[in-house]
Amino acid sequence: MIEPHALTAYCDQLLAAADFADYAPNGLQVEGERPIRRLVSGVTASLALITAALDLQADALLVHHGWFWKGENPCLTGLKGRRVRTLIRGGASLIAYHLPLDAHLTLGNNARLAAQLGVLDAQPTGLANGVLWTGRLSEPTPPALWAQHVGTRLGRTPTLVAGSDTPLERIAWCTGGGQGYLEAAAALGVDAYLSGEISEQTTHTARELGLCYLAAGHHATERYGVQALGRHLAERFALDHSYVEIDNPA
Repeated sequence: MIEPHALTAYCDQLLAAADFADYAPNGLQVEGERPIRRLVSGVTASLALITAALDLQADALLVHHGWFWKGENPCLTGLKGRRVRTLIRGGASLIAYHLPLDAHLTLGNNARLAAQLGVLDAQPTGLANGVLWTGRLSEPTPPALWAQHVGTRLGRTPTLVAGSDTPLERIAWCTGGGQGYLEAAAALGVDAYLSGEISEQTTHTARELGLCYLAAGHHATERYGVQALGRHLAERFALDHSYVEIDNPA
């Protein structure tokens, strides 16, 4: 059992949250009415995830995508109001870590995605707030075969833009909506770049750079960090932890 502020103070230090200029507040976004014994993790603080967490009698919900994003209307009305009312009526806390959870060297989304895909020598490049990573495949692999491997490991079929037919060996990646780092990845001399999403211009950029691009899903690439952090907190503070998967094809 641990108080919400104590748990997030630990996470703030563990994830170096103060080092990031983020698009939303990191840490305790909603303070619940009780200490935390049961922690539920998930990717996004949607109504479906909140409802599932309360059904599991969660004292706190730990997510990667929380609330209060920069530039959004701050009024808690409509669907935002429903989410907030449901969480507060359930008495649970909401804890969210965005960029700090992308970048962490062992628990972060990029590190855990590399482990899920079997990428070797995974490490941050020092670019893009630490969320652009590089590594290598165990052997040169044709683009279509690597896309098939990624689809198998993530449980969804990725979109492949084959900017080259050359077998892939050195790759770069950024989970989530990191397609905008495609040119930065190409400048690193990699054979392929993987992220979650694809924009209209991404296809043309990849082809003109002669670089393979793989869009493997924003949700699918960002499921693993929050699970790793939840497991770590459960072990550290003797909490009951469950991960809830809310399917999202995006």
